[in-house]
Amino acid sequence: MHADAAVILDVDGTLVDSNDAHARAWVEAFAEHGITVAFDHVRRCVGMGGDKLMPEVSGIEESSELGAKIASRRADIFSTRYLPSLQPFPKVRELLERLTADGFALVVASSAKKEELDPLLERANVADLILRKTSSDDAENSKPDPDIVEAAVKQAGCAKDRAIMIGDTPYDVAAARRAGIEIVGLECGGWTREALAGSLATYRDAAHLLAEYESSRFASLRAAAR
Repeated sequence: MHADAAVILDVDGTLVDSNDAHARAWVEAFAEHGITVAFDHVRRCVGMGGDKLMPEVSGIEESSELGAKIASRRADIFSTRYLPSLQPFPKVRELLERLTADGFALVVASSAKKEELDPLLERANVADLILRKTSSDDAENSKPDPDIVEAAVKQAGCAKDRAIMIGDTPYDVAAARRAGIEIVGLECGGWTREALAGSLATYRDAAHLLAEYESSRFASLRAAAR
């Protein structure tokens, strides 16, 4: 099924308030294996794929035996200790409903593992609105490489100039730009407007974007389709 226009969605820090939880799960998983990593350093790397985050904060490759154990433990900690209490950002569902009503196909492009993605979308209360999903399992290289975004655009089946991404980290911005599509940045994931330089526009969160929707790029893309 091909879409005339698509919105490519990051999830963590964009739809659901989970970035701190991911960072804590990483810190705890490393600690259980006798390795101390700084929370602030890990937090700044959330949004990358785990294959890039691990060597950045610890020098350990995810593909190593130790790296695989730490990554697996992080997934367990996140799903049991943190996932059940995560909350969506304000007006996330309303924004996605508005985008759907305007004819946009919604496609997720997340660095999360496939087994984490559906539970995260459930926590964001938008799982029923999103029929197309790409995760780190669908890409050879994780963000900030463009592979996941390119896979999402391909799944949408629309031209690149008819696709726009919503994300919250510099890694989303880099991935979108390298994939050749526009991106709107949200600051709710913890990054500033300056850190999201390269975004077409930045908003505080989904509620802010929804409030400014009629003057946004989404409204002009919708109008062009009519």
